[in-house]
Amino acid sequence: MDELFTGKVPHSATAEQAVIGSVLIDPRCVPEVMEKLKAEDFYIEVNRDLFETVANMFAFGQTIDPVTVLDQMKVLGFKHDNAETYVMELMRMTPTAANVGEYAKIVKDKSLLRHLGDTADEIGKLVREEGGEADAILELSERKIYALRQGRNIAGLVPVSQVIQTVYDELADASAEGGKLPGLSTGLPDIDRTILGLNKGEFILVAARPGMGKTSIALNMALNVAKKAGKAVAVFSLEMSKEQLVKRLLASEAMVPLQKLLTGDLQAEEWRRITAAAQTISRTEIRIDDNPVLTVADMNAACRRITNLGLVVIDYLQLMQSAGSSNSWSNESRTQAVSDISRMMKIMAKELNIPVLCLSQLSRANETRQEKRPMLSDLRESGAIEQDADVVIGLYMDSYYNKETENPSLAEAIVLKNRKGRTGTINLTWLAEYTTFVSYEGNREDES
Repeated sequence: MDELFTGKVPHSATAEQAVIGSVLIDPRCVPEVMEKLKAEDFYIEVNRDLFETVANMFAFGQTIDPVTVLDQMKVLGFKHDNAETYVMELMRMTPTAANVGEYAKIVKDKSLLRHLGDTADEIGKLVREEGGEADAILELSERKIYALRQGRNIAGLVPVSQVIQTVYDELADASAEGGKLPGLSTGLPDIDRTILGLNKGEFILVAARPGMGKTSIALNMALNVAKKAGKAVAVFSLEMSKEQLVKRLLASEAMVPLQKLLTGDLQAEEWRRITAAAQTISRTEIRIDDNPVLTVADMNAACRRITNLGLVVIDYLQLMQSAGSSNSWSNESRTQAVSDISRMMKIMAKELNIPVLCLSQLSRANETRQEKRPMLSDLRESGAIEQDADVVIGLYMDSYYNKETENPSLAEAIVLKNRKGRTGTINLTWLAEYTTFVSYEGNREDES
């Protein structure tokens, strides 16, 4: 750490050279190195350009050896005097690639120290110049440190070659999995097929009138992600208490009527199912915060400290406060505040690189129409909400408006917006007494 304060830039020329020499004498170690390092981790320019060339060639399945790498460097526009001599010297200095993992670890450590020093300088400059309120500087500092922990930079131009490499790796993984769902499963296969699961960096909005199961479908998805994917799930509830949410989870998992959980009127078999459900839920990494005055910044800060985070659920958008907001709103200021909040949630999803599932109230506009099914324009204080969201799902139940309906358990998940492709209506079955949604059997019949 002394290097940060003596003016010396942290780096290890020897370790960088050993990594490059290793991948040139034994290309089989390239995948191991690429899991640990990026071109920007190399401090010395010629080493950085050599590694980027190797990474680019590996992504496109090209043969990697000293001759092909030197030729490809010219193709990519990297020009260094005496590059041939330098490469030959690297190979002479590196007799074996057996320790390439240790060399890569040293390069990564020095890279992290450099970025940490740069971040410390930026934060120090903001503090010295009083470039904002203390809370704002603290939030920015946390964001920058979190980005370093995740091995990412929160700003700056990235060469398209790096992005191509990432996309190519994702395509290769997807192909190897035989067309596996790219995102986390919602637990509802028909929804998964339409929105391709809950994907990293996505802001997903589930909107409905009160009493149509917004919280229930969100908890269904949260529990499925926690159980099946083994991911941590953060649930921020601004309306219900922790205890209310857990009772709903128990009712859904144990298939015991919620009413019985609330009254305690339980039979021995129901107790057995509840005990088993409690054990299953306890083994998951679901975390609940029911503080009703949380801001997006509060949520973001809390999520940065959770390891293995897979999903964030927020119930619900219109109850949230923007940072430094007042509880007395004019219509105009409230619309702007909700728009600001939705934008911050989209930024949070991208920064944390996870799906953020947020619930939203619909306005009463549909109550005045003959067609009651939700539309994007029904989003309360919509502003930029529909613009920020990657996926918008509106819930609808005919039984909510028509007590004489033939199928009171039929529910519709209407995909109103989907950046990845299809929109349309997905039928679900609503099991009201268990507060849970399941697949609609009629969907199977329609496909046959």
